Amino acid sequence: MDDQQLLLGISRSDMLARIERCGRDPAMLDLGSNMLLHFAYEYLPDPPVSPTAPLSLAGASWVPDGVDRISRLPEVLLRDIISRLPAKDAARTAALASRWRPLWRSAPLALVDSHLLPDGGASGPLIIGAASPRAVTAAVSSALAAHPGPFRCVHLTCSTMDEHRGEMARWIDILVAKGVQDLVFVNRPWPVDLRLPATLFSCASLTRLYLGVWTLPGTAAVPRGASFPNLRELGLCMTVMEDHALAFLLERSPVLEFLLIMWSQTGARLRLVSHSLRCLQLGYTHLEDIEVVDAPRLERLFLRNVSLPGTGKFTINSPSRIKIGGAPNLRVLGYIQAGQTELGISNTDIVAGSKENIVPSVQILAIEVQFGVRNAVKKVPGFLRCFPNLETLHVHSPRISEKSTGKVNLKFWQEGGPMKCVVQSMKKVFFYEFQGSRSEVAFLRFIAERGRVLELMVVVVAKACFSSVDDDVNVKLKPLTGAKWNSKACKLQIIESPRTDVAGPLCRHKIASDFGWADPFDLRYYKEERISVQCLKWRTAVKRKETPYPLQRSTASLSPILPPG
Repeated sequence: MDDQQLLLGISRSDMLARIERCGRDPAMLDLGSNMLLHFAYEYLPDPPVSPTAPLSLAGASWVPDGVDRISRLPEVLLRDIISRLPAKDAARTAALASRWRPLWRSAPLALVDSHLLPDGGASGPLIIGAASPRAVTAAVSSALAAHPGPFRCVHLTCSTMDEHRGEMARWIDILVAKGVQDLVFVNRPWPVDLRLPATLFSCASLTRLYLGVWTLPGTAAVPRGASFPNLRELGLCMTVMEDHALAFLLERSPVLEFLLIMWSQTGARLRLVSHSLRCLQLGYTHLEDIEVVDAPRLERLFLRNVSLPGTGKFTINSPSRIKIGGAPNLRVLGYIQAGQTELGISNTDIVAGSKENIVPSVQILAIEVQFGVRNAVKKVPGFLRCFPNLETLHVHSPRISEKSTGKVNLKFWQEGGPMKCVVQSMKKVFFYEFQGSRSEVAFLRFIAERGRVLELMVVVVAKACFSSVDDDVNVKLKPLTGAKWNSKACKLQIIESPRTDVAGPLCRHKIASDFGWADPFDLRYYKEERISVQCLKWRTAVKRKETPYPLQRSTASLSPILPPG
């Protein structure tokens, strides 16, 4: 189970036999499968309709004559009302009045199979080991056959597709013929490498497509001339694909703006050529190489490595190399691992050392640095020199399970060569899970003493850094608070981390692809997630050479990290 590729092409019974021969608990198979499926479900978009949406009559007025005024609305409005209802409720509108009876068939339908479960999907996605809901599969077949289309959205995530191959093929044919716009299509394994019907590539009406736990068909099997001329958002979750299949998808999607690849099951090389793509998210993947060749509209590139919550251990150990070429508008980049970690993951490496490898457009960068590993820290100056116009830097300092391999002091940074962004353009620095090591303090102090235009430094202190005496934190931060800050206007803010089990950097893919947020890594944008923290009083002591007040805890939300005024 350590090598995910062992799952490919193996039946459930054969895998169980392998586990038993190794003397392991067979229940581990379902546990591992459910964990993978959990990641896939997490990255799926929410349906635009909900069976539990609250209804309010607060604005309604009592009509004494009992006249049905809603039914008198124009048909275009009535159809719009129906299209915003779950499929089951939309069908029930035919019982309201004679005016409504034909409208269900002419309104764009939203069909979500989890809404057809007895609890309406309230218990969450079905897991491996749960019975395949044959009644739901039958209901989906009936709804697709009865409705003439178009379909506003269709989310199919409940069925074990291998048990319903005939229905699955018919569903795709119907959706292509009736013009589905938003499709989420997930196979509940086993097998985990079931091949996706190639007819889906003929669905020209798609604007958003998410596929989960499939093997993408070879290009030879795709109908001639097939393409996605209207597709703007594509998500590939736990897919098996080859290099040319991914390139084929990009080539046949001329207006694609958002691409998500999460937990690809096989190694592939991504050679990005797209004149429309604006945001690329890569997470938990076996991608061996990433090369941005020609992506003139690309603004955001996110990478996330595999880490199992609660263990701090990575499960994918294939090296990854990223080379940024034709991306003149790339503004946001992260999280990138600097250097080799002690857990055996090769670093994600931006090729440095020549002018063509400098990316002047990047303004926001997020990196992960093992400050207890000297070889990892030594990579950081090279990273920063690649981004001469960097304005905001996010640094995550993960815990290391092994003994430190060498500390890095202030002298290392001072003698590390010029870093233009630190001196001339860096305005904000966010440092997460600060653990009080000398290497961390040396890095922060270097930026504080060199940054000419620095406006804000936020240090999120790991819970493990706190002892029963708050002075412990003050002692660890004293070299920073007492430093000779180059920017006299900079504010230092220190908060206690809300996280007790830190498996990796805190980031949300939905925020990452939302261009309404200028900086998707900024902790301030997580206040909507209702994360409460203990905020520490902060004091800026750079204008006058004063001893900072002792840091004291006080209950607050994330809002206090905003600078005054």
